[in-house]
Amino acid sequence: MAIDDKTYDELREIAARYPQGRSGLLPMLHLVQSVEGKVTPEGIQVCAEILDISPAEVSGVATFYTMYKRRPVGDYHVGVCTNTLCAVMGGDLIFERLKEHLEVGNDETTPDGKVSLEHIECNAACDYAPVMMVNWEFMDNQTPESAVRLVDDLRAGNEVHSTRGPRLCTWREAERVLAGFPDDLADEGPSAGKASLAGVEIARTMGWTAPAGEASAPTGSTADTKVGAAEQADTARAESETKAEAGQAEEGKS
Repeated sequence: MAIDDKTYDELREIAARYPQGRSGLLPMLHLVQSVEGKVTPEGIQVCAEILDISPAEVSGVATFYTMYKRRPVGDYHVGVCTNTLCAVMGGDLIFERLKEHLEVGNDETTPDGKVSLEHIECNAACDYAPVMMVNWEFMDNQTPESAVRLVDDLRAGNEVHSTRGPRLCTWREAERVLAGFPDDLADEGPSAGKASLAGVEIARTMGWTAPAGEASAPTGSTADTKVGAAEQADTARAESETKAEAGQAEEGKS
């Protein structure tokens, strides 16, 4: 399948974002996957031509990172964390149950092309173990039973929302976002949960603050003000979402 003109132009657009075009190779490969469903020889060749590097150099990057696929994956790529903590908390059981339920092995896709399954390393979400990801969106605090319900909903075409993020899109749509073309869903759904904010709450209760440090950047600059405001806004938004969730839970109990 040849790369069309629209994709070729968008690949060039990605490369032009960087002082050195080669720095755009990772998002360029994501764009190739969003169109081709995998990293194809044609996609490798086009990336090499645009960046003026060899196809072997592009292929070396594409084969190094596990997010780049050399064969098609499902509309919904399900990754089960089987690293230490998630495994101890039930990740291994979840993975085995899904293999049995979907009748696929690791890195395989169901015959209908809907779901592919992969065991993955740490998702940096240990406070919600065991964790799964669907098209790189978090599904927290899973069990074998909830995991089976999740993949059944995905195969049935039901709308599914991630636990800390937006409703799930297809794998190709997610790959386009990773290429740097937003889908305007970034602010949909909660961005953090109670477990992630526990440390902030303890620090505030105890009056703990980070030391200034001799190497700290001078405060009061425009950049410093913007960064501080952004961090405060993110924390405030996450806290309000957590409080709203807690209120809903209390209402459900009453």
